[in-house]
Amino acid sequence: MGQPKILILDGDSHHAESLKAILGFIDLQSEQISDPATWDWARYENQDWTAVCIGRVDPPALRDSSLARLHQQAPRLPILWMDSAPPSLIDHPLWPLQQPVRHEQLVETLRQVELYRQSARLKERPRNVELFRSLVGNSRAIRNVRKLISQVAGSDANVLILGESGTGKEVVARNIHYYSSRRNGPFIAVNCGAIPGELLESELFGHEKGAFTGAVSNREGRFEAAQGGTLFLDEIGDMSLPMQVKLLRVLQERVFERVGSNRSIPADVRIVAATHRVLEDQIAKGQFREDLYYRLNVFPIETPPLRDRVEDLPLLLEEIIARLEHERGTSVRLTPAAVIALCQWRWPGNVRELANLIERLAILHPFGTVDLADLPENYRPLGEDRNGMASDVPAVHPALAHLAGSDGAPLPRLPREGMDLKQYLAEAEINLIRQALAASDGVVSQAAKLLQLGRTTLVEKLRKYGLVRADLPIDP
Repeated sequence: MGQPKILILDGDSHHAESLKAILGFIDLQSEQISDPATWDWARYENQDWTAVCIGRVDPPALRDSSLARLHQQAPRLPILWMDSAPPSLIDHPLWPLQQPVRHEQLVETLRQVELYRQSARLKERPRNVELFRSLVGNSRAIRNVRKLISQVAGSDANVLILGESGTGKEVVARNIHYYSSRRNGPFIAVNCGAIPGELLESELFGHEKGAFTGAVSNREGRFEAAQGGTLFLDEIGDMSLPMQVKLLRVLQERVFERVGSNRSIPADVRIVAATHRVLEDQIAKGQFREDLYYRLNVFPIETPPLRDRVEDLPLLLEEIIARLEHERGTSVRLTPAAVIALCQWRWPGNVRELANLIERLAILHPFGTVDLADLPENYRPLGEDRNGMASDVPAVHPALAHLAGSDGAPLPRLPREGMDLKQYLAEAEINLIRQALAASDGVVSQAAKLLQLGRTTLVEKLRKYGLVRADLPIDP
């Protein structure tokens, strides 16, 4: 990808030159069209423009025709809108820029534009969105799951996947199918807990016309639909006892009959079952057949809850955000402080809850950055400071030490688009000076000791940053 380039369409030469100067300061190329009446998009459409920046265009009819032409010929080209009048475009990607343009605002806007461009490119690529959604990570628990999948995928053994809701049991099942010799066959999923018991038999085995009231035609069941592939029986622990008997016979005999028929059909399917229930407890209560349990539990795989693999959370966030960029055309970023806070949550809904939260944040802060204060209140856990008082800064999980300093404070991360290091360091210095002055009740000599600076040096910095007026004395 070449150097980012901005096309400037503005009849106000003063505004355009100011914008070009700012863009040049952050090493971005730009080209100005001072007379929109002479603008011919055909001269520019084959170049890789990052965005077009539109300022004052008079008369309004010329502005509207220019926008309409741009929308028709480049519907995904981001527009940076500087005119005070609202544009007429509805579905065009557009970011407003206030006049006069400020450096910080422009850098943040261009960061969002680049995220939009990346997501648009990702959306055009083919992507298997069914695999690996919660198998991302380097924790021992998830590595063990991937190992078990690789060991069992090549066989036709029945697999029983155990784990809490939202841990990705269907993801594991799809990966088993994907890496098996049946991968070119169908993958059929049935939620046994969502289908009433009296309908589940017909759903699984199909029925003949007239087999029961409402059976107006022959219908194949999920076993027939899954022939040559994999049948995933989710929430098997919620299946009624009569249906458990019928399923056990199919697993033993490898044949089944449609409801209302006596013709046996071979069951050429691989069975993968899953449940969030503890089946041993169900057996003890007489709610699950022990013989069926042993038929299904040939090869058990347990999916770990998110709270037991919290070190995988940053990688899961990257995967979820990449999926949002590909499927929804939106994105969001989280600061290290926000990530550390999320790592303290218990995640009763596991990866599904995490994915729902990130989708909500992407709606609230599209292409923006989410900090600790932007998280919903229940995701901002309380820790304790060094004096034992409550604090909003969460303790750092040991596995996330790379995101924080020795005192638990989040370390700064270099943004993808880069940053103004001098400005960042100046802001950090101002913040620390203000804290030192507050802690010393405005006594400069005490503040200088806290900062391990000479008093004269601190006075110079106070005047440099405009924290005091140069003509006023400073308290000793």
